[in-house]
Amino acid sequence: MAAPPGPTWFWRLIGVVARVLVRGLLRWRVDVAGLERVPTGSGAVLAFNHHSYVDVVLVAWAIVLQLHRPVRFLAKREMWASPLRPIVHLAGAVPVDRTDASSRHGAYAAAIAALRRGELVAVAPEQTISPSFELLPFRTGAARMAQQAGVPIVPVVGWGTQRCAPKGRRLRWVTRIPVVVRYLEPVPVPADADPVAVTRELQARMEVALREVQDAYPDRPRAGEGWWLPARLGGSAPTHADVLAEHERRFQERRRAAAPDPRSEDRPTGT
Repeated sequence: MAAPPGPTWFWRLIGVVARVLVRGLLRWRVDVAGLERVPTGSGAVLAFNHHSYVDVVLVAWAIVLQLHRPVRFLAKREMWASPLRPIVHLAGAVPVDRTDASSRHGAYAAAIAALRRGELVAVAPEQTISPSFELLPFRTGAARMAQQAGVPIVPVVGWGTQRCAPKGRRLRWVTRIPVVVRYLEPVPVPADADPVAVTRELQARMEVALREVQDAYPDRPRAGEGWWLPARLGGSAPTHADVLAEHERRFQERRRAAAPDPRSEDRPTGT
């Protein structure tokens, strides 16, 4: 296999901008562990928890700055119709429209091709930001892509960026906060594996790691700022039960609106 592509000029620019913004201006205390689990010369699926609009930055942070590797993200079609279109395009993101079967299959094929070329492809198995800051049910796409491309899944758990760019709240300029990123042990996906079982194992591993990170997080909300902490830990974020119920309602709405596609497994695996 040929060596995977190195960072483009745009990714090198992203590295410089991220350093200046995160370390210079915001002065976030970024705590990264497990980077040695990310392949340096081959492809892998990076499966990350989705809790803010900027967690993608931290998923790629150490990989770009220390491993000097670009990361391709699966980006919702809405991003390509927003002012961020030039950025996601230059970053090599893969567009996907969850409501369109042909778009899903096109994105799926593009991601597998990138993985076979030795690239890193980042996927949020929840497919949307979790308002409860706990994991939503995972889809099986990450496992299926890894299986077909013959690469492992590297789970990535992050915490802290929801204090800056949460869903449903305005962007906040917060400085000197701890931001935690953990790259977990790779999950192999053999050719004869059941993607549903692999996805359940993936979610279980990430659930344990996320709770450990949340429990050990050094900051606690000041008075009136409990919105960024899960209800399980005494925060004022929506309860996970309520979020799961709303998540299922929206899934059923999308399912009724779209014709069923027997080639795709878009059902949540559950917890």
